[in-house]
Amino acid sequence: MKAVIFEGTGADGLVVKDVPRPEIQEPTDAVVRVVRACVCGSDLWYYRGLTDMAPGSTIGHEAIGLVEEVGNQVSVAKEGDFVIVPFPFSCGHCPVCKAGFESGCPNGGFFGGAPGMGAQAEYLRVPQANGTLVVVPGGVERARDFSEGMLDSLLTLSDVMATGYHAAVSAEVKQGDTAVVIGDGAVGLCGVLSAKLRGAERVVAMSRHQDRQELAKAFGATDIIPERGDEGVQAVMDLTGGYGADAILECVGSQEANESAFAMARPGAIVGRVGVPHDVTIPALETFYHNIGVRGGSATVHTYDVNGLLDQVLDEKINPGRVFTASFDLNHIRDAYRAMDQRKAIKSLLKVSEI
Repeated sequence: MKAVIFEGTGADGLVVKDVPRPEIQEPTDAVVRVVRACVCGSDLWYYRGLTDMAPGSTIGHEAIGLVEEVGNQVSVAKEGDFVIVPFPFSCGHCPVCKAGFESGCPNGGFFGGAPGMGAQAEYLRVPQANGTLVVVPGGVERARDFSEGMLDSLLTLSDVMATGYHAAVSAEVKQGDTAVVIGDGAVGLCGVLSAKLRGAERVVAMSRHQDRQELAKAFGATDIIPERGDEGVQAVMDLTGGYGADAILECVGSQEANESAFAMARPGAIVGRVGVPHDVTIPALETFYHNIGVRGGSATVHTYDVNGLLDQVLDEKINPGRVFTASFDLNHIRDAYRAMDQRKAIKSLLKVSEI
């Protein structure tokens, strides 16, 4: 099969190779033929050399596809099922998974790295399939009738829509709130959609790019603030009468984004952070004296999908797939990464195979 292999930073470090197709290694495994995959904003960290990735690693952690084979202990899915593959794999039966925090499952992990475990490939091995796979009702027959837009939205349920929703849940966005979303990438835009979905009356998108501002408005943003740093914080304070926002969704992971999040939160608010932190320090005194809470982390994708997000997409109540603004195949993986790195695309879609 074809798979994208990381050999070094930058576009030249992405190589499409013919590698062995993954096989069932454990009775709890499944093998999925990838139909759609994509490039994540977090992939750009190692692409740019800001985080480590071992040469020879498989990459990619977002996919939808068809089940090709299952181990003899897999009961959640069968051959021919159309499935969403969340970016964390998890057992589904330990206390952590039962509590709804399967991204921290001690029996699980994350896709990418090992052979056959990268989603930017034609086939993907899924460990712990019972606790990981999200089956889309109707099987391959229904899937063949899905529009491209529906496939795009289903693909977001492998990561970015669930991650944006995790930011809103972590920040405890509720009816009537003023919520601020820091970050205008695909996760941040899905955070805007999620804050609106959870009933926020005012949703403020921090964005300085017109195309992303327009999509944020389409997803429910009521206000756009292009400023960053102290100027951005002051703009939020001005919007809220000097009190700060009821909920902050931090979808970047940088020190500046975190500093702004805590500075614009009203006393008693919660910062829901889903941006992978890079050299971030949380201000102990500021959060203490203002009673500001901090929650969040890796999204519990499976929990959110099976408890409402999948139905919202299938019923066409939300259309998060609009974050895909450019489409490529595996042979043009370098172009897909360049488009995101140069902000020519909000999120790059990979069309791997047909249903």
